[in-house]
Amino acid sequence: MKPRESLVRLKLFQVKEKRRQLGQLDLMMGEFERMASELEAQIISEEKKAGITDLTHFAYPTFAKAARQRRDNLMVSIGDLQVQKEAAEADLVVAEADLAKAEALEERDGKVMRDMDERPAFDRRMMIG
Repeated sequence: MKPRESLVRLKLFQVKEKRRQLGQLDLMMGEFERMASELEAQIISEEKKAGITDLTHFAYPTFAKAARQRRDNLMVSIGDLQVQKEAAEADLVVAEADLAKAEALEERDGKVMRDMDERPAFDRRMMIG
């Protein structure tokens, strides 16, 4: 295997890894959003059952407080994952550019080797005359 081929394979692996990471981040964000909406429904249900929607009221349901805190934590986590996703997308763009450069080098090297093979062999006797 030529060094350029291994460079192309490495860059291709890096691009695939970045895409996999983006997929995982999207999956986690979707799961967290689903969990947050379920918690929101539970909060609303608990508040209706108790008849109290004021968070500062002494009789506000404990379960609703806990669910609200969990939902808020999930929303913060979603924000953090969004920042990570943006960074991963930027990394993917860089990795794809690196892959394109490595592929171009590989193609250029392959063309140079083909050109060298097609050239007529240099014969010293031709120069002597």
